[in-house]
Amino acid sequence: MKNIIEYKGYLGSVEYSDEDEVFFGEVLFINDLITFEGTDVKSLKEGFHYMVDEYLEMCKRTGKKPDKPFSGSFNVRTGSDLHQKAAIFAETHNKSLNKVVTEALEKYIA
Repeated sequence: MKNIIEYKGYLGSVEYSDEDEVFFGEVLFINDLITFEGTDVKSLKEGFHYMVDEYLEMCKRTGKKPDKPFSGSFNVRTGSDLHQKAAIFAETHNKSLNKVVTEALEKYIA
């Protein structure tokens, strides 16, 4: 499992370069590129926090809406057979297809 850190709703990857003897990472799940680094765990976290704060401040200064990691909406490509089965299940259980998929994900991830 990949190491991930969190700050203000943003998630950052954590990697180590033995050659450079530095920890580094990038903010995950957004379109904008934000990277950070540190020589130890404390400075890596500080770098991550600093870069997220700088990103949010830059967006505020320029009037740009900051990218958010998750909107709560995504496309799922299942194939027509599974799509049909899920739609029939939803209909026969008086649920929306979104509700069926959400419940299935919750059970799978738990």
